[in-house]
Formats: sequence, C-alpha cells, structure tokens
Amino acid sequence: MSQRLPQRIHIGYGMGSMATGSFATVPGLLLLPYLTDTIGIAAALAGVIVFIPKFWDVILNPIAGRISDRHRSPRGRRRPFLIWSGLALAVFFALLFAGPTDSKTLGAAWVVIAFIACASAYAFFQVPYVSMPAEMTDNYEERTRLMTWRVSLLAVAILVSGGLSPMIVNAFGGEASVAGYRIMGLFVAGLLMVGTLGAYFGTAKAPEISTETAGGSFSEQLRIVAQSRDFRMLLLTFIIQALAISAMLAGVAYVAKDLLNNPGAATYLFVAFVGPAIVVTPLWERYARTRSKRVGYFMSSGFLIAGMLLLTIVYFGPSPFVYVAAAIIGIGYAGTQSFPMAMVPDVAAHDAETSGENRVGVFTGIWTAGETAGFAMGPGLFALILAFGGYQSTTAAEMVWQNDSALTAMALGFSLIPAVLVIASLFFLSRYRLDKTLVGVHHD
Repeated sequence: MSQRLPQRIHIGYGMGSMATGSFATVPGLLLLPYLTDTIGIAAALAGVIVFIPKFWDVILNPIAGRISDRHRSPRGRRRPFLIWSGLALAVFFALLFAGPTDSKTLGAAWVVIAFIACASAYAFFQVPYVSMPAEMTDNYEERTRLMTWRVSLLAVAILVSGGLSPMIVNAFGGEASVAGYRIMGLFVAGLLMVGTLGAYFGTAKAPEISTETAGGSFSEQLRIVAQSRDFRMLLLTFIIQALAISAMLAGVAYVAKDLLNNPGAATYLFVAFVGPAIVVTPLWERYARTRSKRVGYFMSSGFLIAGMLLLTIVYFGPSPFVYVAAAIIGIGYAGTQSFPMAMVPDVAAHDAETSGENRVGVFTGIWTAGETAGFAMGPGLFALILAFGGYQSTTAAEMVWQNDSALTAMALGFSLIPAVLVIASLFFLSRYRLDKTLVGVHHD
C-alpha cells in the first residue's frame, strides 16, 4: 500500500516541465520564422530543416528509454540522466540561434547541427523524466496528482517562454536583427537550467518502486509494447493532436505579423492561450480523480476543436474574438495534456503489474518519440501550407508583402486544418479502454 508523496516531491517533479515546456514551445514558435524571415530560407525547405533533428529524436527516444531502464545508480534509476542531459540541452539551445545569418547555407547548416544536439540531449532528459511517475508510486490517483503539478508548471513554462521570447526578439530589433534571437536563446537556456536543477534536486528523496528490468532484446521489447492496444490508441490520439497544436503554434508569429498587423500580438495570443490553462488544470485533475480520465480527455478535446474553429475569424483581420478563441483552446489544451500524461503511467504500470517486468522506459521512450514526431511535424505541415499558398521568404534586411493566397493558407493552417486533425484523433481515443477497474488502484 503506497503512501501519498510529499508536496515537495510533487513540486520538484513538476519543475522538470519548466525545461520540457520551454524546449517544446520556443523552437515551434520562433525557429520557423527565424529561418524564413531572418535567414531567408524558403518555407518548404525551412520545414524540412526543422523536422530533420526531430526525426532523429524520434529514433533516439526509445533507445534512451531502454538505456535508462537498465541503469543502476545510488541516485536512482532515472535521476542521473536529468542533470547532465538537461544542462547540455541548455548549452546547445543557447547556440541554436547564435549562428551566421549572412549565408543561407551556413545558417541552415548551423541550425540543423545545433538542433540535432538539442534533440539528443532532450531525449535523455525527457524519457527518464516521463518514466519517473510509474516508479515513484503505484497509486492511480497519486500519479494523477503528479501530472497535475507537471501540467500546471508546464503551462507556466509555456506562458513564460512562449510569451516573453517573442517580446525579447521584438525588443531587440525583431526579425530585422539577429541580436534579439541570440538574447532570447540565452533567456530560454536559463529556463532550461532552472527546470533541470529543480527536477533533479526536488526528487532527491522520492521513493523508487523496485521492479525487475525486462529481459530480451530491444526489438523484442518494442514489439511487446506495441502489442498493447490501449497504448497504441492513446499514442495515436496524442500524436495527431500534437500535430494539430504544433501547427497552430507555428503560425502564431506569422498570424500576428501578417493577419493581425501587430508582431507584438504573438505575446497576447500566448497569454490568452496559457492563462486559462493554468486556471483550469486543477479542475481537470479533480475531474480525473472523481470520474474518468478517458471521458475528460474527450471533453478537453472538444474545447480544442471549438476554439480552433472559432480561430477561422482571424482571416477577416484583427478581432477580440481571436483571443477568446485562444482562451478556449487553452482550456482544452490543459486537459489534453493532463489526461494523456496521467494515462501513460497507468498503461506502463498495468503492464508491469501483469508481466512482473519493468518496461516503463520503453513505454515512455516510444511515447516521447511519438510526441516528438507530432510536435515536429506541426511546423513542417504549417511550412508546407505556407509554401502551397505562395509565401515569400525574406532576409532580415528585406520587407515583403504577402499575397492573398499566402494569407488564406496562413489562416487555414492556423485554425481549420488543426481542428480537422483533432476531430480525426477522437476515433482512436474512442478505442481506448483502460481505466480504474483494470489499473491497480492502491488507495492511501
């Protein structure tokens, strides 16, 4: 019978989201416009450049999970990975926006290499980090509480990093100057360090449930995990929604500049998006404890769809309803992060209970690979939509007015297309069946 974890461990674990949230948000928000509107790389090629390092991350994530599954240390199975990989991520991120911009070839090559380095470090932070809840407690509700802190601090990280980063870029010359991007890179690197150190030291005395590490080859473990129907359905749902959300986020800077005619509106959109998410996350957590995570996931997805459909109003120009739509999406986003993050440890813990072997790292490695793929494909999808609409890339020294087809593509990629993707994801969620009656529930 497990005991409730101390509050300091809840907070300490949640601090890791300051790192994961910052890294997941800022490149998806600013790297694509940095490539197209500062270095001058064509939209389609910029989408490929953003995707390649993330594709490498998809390959690396399950490997990182397997390695952390087999690791032994007095500091815990997963914790040692947090400190060195998190600090390395901070250094590489500071370098990401510090490359040359006067040569498209050199600038693109710098971004690819630096982003691959970031992705590699992130894999060895994210996978062990996501694996920890299933080994810290065997209590169904306690894992939900851990995820509530994680998602709440994730929302804070998105608000701080996503809200302030565009402001920093604009304060130091905007797209016409690389100084703003470089200062922003240092700022985000600082957030990554705060999240890393907070998670590492905050979970120093967390319990670790001992489970036998699964035997067999790596490919065999992947095959066994892939046979979990509930895991497959949950993963597919989340990947499609990650694709939709990241495509929408990739469009924020473009929409603010070209449709709202105010580059500073990117920050306002983020505040409208994340503010409600911070407020409603505890409400979603309460719903998960008293009712059903699966039903809650459906409900929060409905908020995403409604907000994204309302965002189509952005095509007609500046409107306060754009920020209302962003707030509705924020309400849904809080739930569509909270519920699946609490459901993955349930699936992994159920597997460990029924098999007697620990495949938590493999489960979370595949999960984070799928998550990474979804969030990587979003900017790529938005870039392809821009290219199809005839978007014209520029350098920092140029100014180009976009034609009507580019503006239409921008609006659709920001609103209607993400909504359709979320609707499609519900088919897979409807086939998820694991709940409290099947997961080992240990009450306090």
